[in-house]
Amino acid sequence: MEAIDKRELKTKLTPMQYHVTQERGTERPFTGCYNKFYEEGTYICVVCEQPLFSSNTKYDSGCGWPAFNDVLEQGKVKLTPDTSGVGGNLLLLISQPGRIRTEVSCAACNAHLGHVFNDGPKPTKRRFCINSASINFIPHKNGIQQS
Repeated sequence: MEAIDKRELKTKLTPMQYHVTQERGTERPFTGCYNKFYEEGTYICVVCEQPLFSSNTKYDSGCGWPAFNDVLEQGKVKLTPDTSGVGGNLLLLISQPGRIRTEVSCAACNAHLGHVFNDGPKPTKRRFCINSASINFIPHKNGIQQS
């Protein structure tokens, strides 16, 4: 995908969507529109519209953000170590390695989506904790995805 014009994105996205996807922000827990949303469909990147998650893998983790136990396909997201929770404190990195989170970004446009943790349900045991502001929802009609 070609480089995204930040000025264009500021007009396309809401301030919260821009903050989350471009500035690696986080919406407040329990405030996102998809936290307690369970219709059948596909969740797509709010920036580039790449399909990312299926409602089939969404579950209520109680964390305050939409949670999924898997992505639609490997390669749809990029996983990167996130040391922002410890800053430049090397002692914290060494003594508390669990404080290093794994950031989830859209593989197509690099938009920040959220983080993934290893405390989800079987079979993957993963919890993709995703900001509602980083995704849109496309409902399935009669079991068929609409474009």
